[in-house]
Amino acid sequence: CVLPLFHIYGLVVVLNMGLHLGTTIVIMPRFDLEQFLELIQKYRVTLSHIVPPIVLKLAKDPLVDNYDLSSLKMIFSGAAPLGADLSQACMKRIGCGIRQGYGMTETSPVTHSSPADPAEMRHGSVGTAAPNTEVKVVDPATEVELGANQEGEICVRGPQVMKGYLNNMEATARTVDADNWLHTGDIGYADEAGHFFIVDRVKELIKYKGFQVAPAELEAVLLTHPAIADAAVIPSRDEEAGEVPKAFVVIRHETTGEEIMSFVAARVAPHKRIREVEFITQIPKSLSGKILRRVLIEQERARQKAAQVV
Repeated sequence: CVLPLFHIYGLVVVLNMGLHLGTTIVIMPRFDLEQFLELIQKYRVTLSHIVPPIVLKLAKDPLVDNYDLSSLKMIFSGAAPLGADLSQACMKRIGCGIRQGYGMTETSPVTHSSPADPAEMRHGSVGTAAPNTEVKVVDPATEVELGANQEGEICVRGPQVMKGYLNNMEATARTVDADNWLHTGDIGYADEAGHFFIVDRVKELIKYKGFQVAPAELEAVLLTHPAIADAAVIPSRDEEAGEVPKAFVVIRHETTGEEIMSFVAARVAPHKRIREVEFITQIPKSLSGKILRRVLIEQERARQKAAQVV
């Protein structure tokens, strides 16, 4: 277990489930790739609950080739979106399956998970709704329920949904409506078979000339570039467009910003193109593996403000 046990994912899905099943749990005090690989090899770990940044390392880091990971039967990824291309690349390299799950602290945490049968999985999908769980996708502005393959805010209702935030009725009312639907704040859609796909957070969508652009979608494309080890996309203020997508990338070997922008442009709609690239040494992330876009946004706004002063 590389997940913090004070986080709902590590606490419920790993610790409590492990105790319930009577399984051995190998716990790491903090994530270190080499130690992680050593422990899998030493203890013949069969199931690993991780987050997308670790999936990325398993798919691309050369250290992986030095260890015997043949005991791994399944990887379970959660806490942030995992793109189909990255998922398949990791599966091919490691030789095991990857399932995804979705949920939040307010839902204890699981509302969706990939089917156990590999034949029923959809790469890039967080799976179908958990038992006794209702899910709908609504227009964030009008709250009108949408149909299959239409992007909107995911709302869930079920026995795992919280009663409310302690001593904060106002915050509870903003999150759980009068009909007990919890509004997740995540944008996604379901296909005709009821498999759900998470696109991004409502509040993190980039507003480019009236179009909504999901940073996570662009990050998934960037991670397919052979020179890119990690990436994050944020909105950068622009006088003409309002906001434009800007990419921060960590590279494995030399490339240029122009080449990266051309690579992405060939794979997305014109309004989703990345307009600026900045090279950095590390993408800021939380303990649960989520990209801390606010850190990059604050840095970007400070840079723009300083440029205006000059």
